[in-house]
Amino acid sequence: MQNPVPFAALVGIDWADKKHDVCLCAAGSTERERSVVPHTPAALRDWANKLRAGFDGAPVAVCIELSQGPIVSALLEHDFFVLFPVQPKTLARYRAAFTTSAAKDDPTDAEFALELLLRHPDKLTRLEPEGVLMRSLRRLVEARRTLVQDCVRITHRITAALKAYFPPGARLVPR
Repeated sequence: MQNPVPFAALVGIDWADKKHDVCLCAAGSTERERSVVPHTPAALRDWANKLRAGFDGAPVAVCIELSQGPIVSALLEHDFFVLFPVQPKTLARYRAAFTTSAAKDDPTDAEFALELLLRHPDKLTRLEPEGVLMRSLRRLVEARRTLVQDCVRITHRITAALKAYFPPGARLVPR
């Protein structure tokens, strides 16, 4: 006998840069609700608030193809979401196992993400949100990486400009 699902609902999301396809299944139900959420902070916030109200703030499991990015940050702002990131290759192979054509579409991928969550919850790892110190450290490391890349880019530009004025092999001192 299976243990009862500790989530009020399970959600599969196929993310994109303009919209997100969502497939939702309430715990204990076989009905699936499909929707599209625009990729804007306001739309994501409204969608999350509707889910919070609809499930009385109970935990909602979300399966998504990435572990960081704007949508993950937006979802982590809401304390009732529990994220289960999966590798894109995992979802692609799962899709390939059940579709004869190589066709890919976002609503179907959202449904496959939900299927993974429904059928294999023990195989998925919960995303543990970073603490305040780790988020600060990550931002500092990213800022440092950007500064180093800027320094390298500027050094390459200066080197190229100097080579244009003083070609390699040219003598700088006249004889």
